Amino acid sequence: MTRPIEGRLSLGTLHAGQVKAYWALKPYRFKALRCGRRFGKTDFGKTWIAQGLSQGQECAWLAPQHKTWSEVYPEIRNIIRPILDTSSKGAAVIRTKTGGRLDFWTLENNIAGRGRRYHRIVIDEAAFTKDGDNKTDGSMMEIWEKSIKPTLYDYGGEVLVSSNSAGKNPDNFFYNICTDPQYGFEEFHATTMDNPVLPKRLQNETAEAWMERRAKYLDDLKTGNDPLVYAQEHLAEFVDWAGVGFFAREKLLVNNQPVPFPRHCECVFAVIDTASKTGTGHDATAVTYFALERHGASSPLMILDWDVVQIEGALLETWLPLVFQRLEELAKQCRARRGSLGTLIEDKNSGTILLQQALRRGMLATAIDSKLTAMGKDERALNVSGYVYRGEVKYTDYAFNKVSTYKRKTRNHLVDQIESFRMGDKDSSRDDDLLDTFCYGIALALGDSGGF
Repeated sequence: MTRPIEGRLSLGTLHAGQVKAYWALKPYRFKALRCGRRFGKTDFGKTWIAQGLSQGQECAWLAPQHKTWSEVYPEIRNIIRPILDTSSKGAAVIRTKTGGRLDFWTLENNIAGRGRRYHRIVIDEAAFTKDGDNKTDGSMMEIWEKSIKPTLYDYGGEVLVSSNSAGKNPDNFFYNICTDPQYGFEEFHATTMDNPVLPKRLQNETAEAWMERRAKYLDDLKTGNDPLVYAQEHLAEFVDWAGVGFFAREKLLVNNQPVPFPRHCECVFAVIDTASKTGTGHDATAVTYFALERHGASSPLMILDWDVVQIEGALLETWLPLVFQRLEELAKQCRARRGSLGTLIEDKNSGTILLQQALRRGMLATAIDSKLTAMGKDERALNVSGYVYRGEVKYTDYAFNKVSTYKRKTRNHLVDQIESFRMGDKDSSRDDDLLDTFCYGIALALGDSGGF
């Protein structure tokens, strides 16, 4: 049932690349939009869903995690404000005065969409869902074929599956629907460069100046990233990562040698990662210490020290003060102008306990942004790969030459974990706690406030 509408509804304006995608995919029920970073796939999906809601259609938005769709929810709500009837983020539903309805689902729910019927469905970030065929419990292919696809039967509905690529992976849902005709999807492929409005034109900037800046921006994307990262993230190609070492040692050295401790720096900080996965009754706890110098340094981030230990959760309380003691030593040794900024801790497993202990003791400890910790390991590595490739991160001689014994193995565990990382590695038993601290530290020091 429709209700009176106040105000005028505007779905916004698609850029030229999005318009091309719209008309190319319009005739097909099953649409796959494969595009590079910042093309605007999520905005495209929001416009497409809002169009359906304006026509009184029943729609759904599905994403790998709650955090992914929860950011889209208020944006769609704002777009359709003139036709908005009721909405509840808790119930994950929006209803419109036109009779339309939009449900939000997480793809961590194996029965997403069951019992519903839809005219339009968006599956966002589809490449970053669980791998496996339709017989694999909880895989995206199983959820699609058993739960989501049947909801389109009543109305002869349409689905828009959008994502960047995530490697050449025959077990990946998005790779399969884009490359195998048996699944019935029509694919549209676009790159980052197909978004003609980025970078955004500055106020009072001439067209000539903007075009010159845009050309440099696009050139920097290519020259400032590893070629395989550029191909996957910006060209949206299905890159074969099999056997490829992701973080090259030479990028973290200068003339194949680590650098000395800085004679001065802006600050020092530490990143802590804990995980209860060893099966021995002990937690694996890793810490990496960094120095940051953003003023005039070609390599603004230096790795000063690291440690990885197996200790019982109850003993972490005695271990944590040692981290702060080491930070003060490093702040003094590196003549840090702002001193120690404390620790950044993953708010999971024993990390939650560490954060509580630090708070009680008045120690400077901060939880890492949940958006960053919610990312998969491959995504976090990709997120920081450009900084490493451009030489903005370096090992100091102390961190590079250090060895310790962990799980009866004596080696440089930091270097080993960084250099042994492989994209798409399905070995969940591989030690990677120091790798996590490495990625978190780079993202939080050189990225934006959220680590991106």
